[in-house]
Amino acid sequence: MSNRENQIADSGWFTGINPSMGILAKSMVMVFLVFTILNVDFASDIYNNIKNWIQTTLNWYYISLVCAFFFLCIWLVSSKVGNIRLGADDEKPEFSFFSWFAMLFGAGMGIAMFFWSIAEPLKHFQGNPFMEMAGAQAGTMEAAQIATRITFFHWGFHGWAIYAVAGLAMAYFAFRKGLPLTIRSALYPILGEKIYGPTGHAVDLLGVFATIFGVATSLGLGVSQMNAGLNSLFGMEISITNQVILIGVISVIATFSVVSGVAKGIRILSELNLKFIVILFAFFLFAGPTVFLLGFYVTSLGDYFWNMIPMGFWTDPNPESQWQGWWTVFYWGWYISWTPFVGMFIARISRGRTIKEFLLGVILIPCLLSFLWIALFGGTALHMELYGAGGIVEAVNSDLTTSLYVTIEALNIDWATWAISALATLMILSWFVTSADSGTLVICTLLSLGDENPPVKFRIIWGLGVGAVAAVLLLAGGLKALQAASIAAALPFSVVMVLMLVGLIHSLVADSGFQKKPEKMARMELKPQPSRP
Repeated sequence: MSNRENQIADSGWFTGINPSMGILAKSMVMVFLVFTILNVDFASDIYNNIKNWIQTTLNWYYISLVCAFFFLCIWLVSSKVGNIRLGADDEKPEFSFFSWFAMLFGAGMGIAMFFWSIAEPLKHFQGNPFMEMAGAQAGTMEAAQIATRITFFHWGFHGWAIYAVAGLAMAYFAFRKGLPLTIRSALYPILGEKIYGPTGHAVDLLGVFATIFGVATSLGLGVSQMNAGLNSLFGMEISITNQVILIGVISVIATFSVVSGVAKGIRILSELNLKFIVILFAFFLFAGPTVFLLGFYVTSLGDYFWNMIPMGFWTDPNPESQWQGWWTVFYWGWYISWTPFVGMFIARISRGRTIKEFLLGVILIPCLLSFLWIALFGGTALHMELYGAGGIVEAVNSDLTTSLYVTIEALNIDWATWAISALATLMILSWFVTSADSGTLVICTLLSLGDENPPVKFRIIWGLGVGAVAAVLLLAGGLKALQAASIAAALPFSVVMVLMLVGLIHSLVADSGFQKKPEKMARMELKPQPSRP
């Protein structure tokens, strides 16, 4: 019997998972929920104080860490280790390229792009440190270009490199070395057999903690925008109560999806989302300022590629400024809090691909699509502010969640306004579901120590539990509380990511000679390759 099997209950309520981890995870979430509900204002103050301390004190740490991930990915793609396959040498990918790309993009972005693709560039359009350094004036074309460059940076290669490194580490040790598909497995070169003990449990519990709050943050953002869409379409009041009700309804739908598994519910929804986004892209491209948008995309790409490395290393020298903490540090913390979820999910669907193929697919293609999304949506809104009637900046400043619908209405295509707004709302709902069900699957996989098909009853429990956390965070202070919880959850897991990076490099260097059992990894207990579900 393997070390993993010794840790899994084979009878009783906890059959299929590790009992101690299941109890600790549930207790951790319950303590948080009770603490928050008993004194909402006090809890909200604590979350915000933690976030403010991290953003003002540790910005250098987050900037350095993300740059390390970015340059590691460049080295892996350009070196001979990129030819190592995540699985047996002759193994083929489990999913087609289209299904693979649809699932990883849906898990990694989705709801948040609907929220920020217009709101963020319009916020930066009104002022930011890079405009000040360039001597640009707010509200000008130069300001629009800088605003788009910053938005590309926050949704570009640096952020996806975080996902890629974590996902690669988990996929490599699971499919190449035969260890369980868990976060702890990436620490085997450092911890050895201790990954099966309390230290390994603590690592995976940190992953569960970060996943819950990372996904809850995005669900809170998504349901706020969905509420705005339903208000625009049907007059539903924008309120916390309605948003909590929406979270409850959609969490039930997401739970049904996660019960059906990756190959059915999650894959089908992800592919449908990608097809729908093509329709939405076409609408903005042809209903909006087409020539301007095409040129804007090309120009913005070049501007981003020219500036992304110095932007990646930039830290704000002004101790009084909070801009970098509010934006870049928040984004890097948000990515890190999503890393256990997205990293494990893309590892789960990437078996059989080479390291080079994995990294190029995970980083390059989603980023180019994200840039197109921002250029079409944000570029349309910026064009209206520069050369049209305007009014979108005011709407964004009043309520971020309305930015997408205000922009659609401003295009003034009477026959299409309601239909496109309805499609956007449906897509937010669908991406809400894919984010929730993917996150639930990852949580259950961690608690079952790597089982790619964890017990159904625990998928149901955690599917509803993630929705409950998102609802409580909304009650505890809306979007600010969601952001604060995400940043706080990311800090302890960032230490785990440093150890994962060390373990991955250690093993890849030993494996770069393509030996079946490299000398430095000879102590690893190689188990039979797990069969596909």
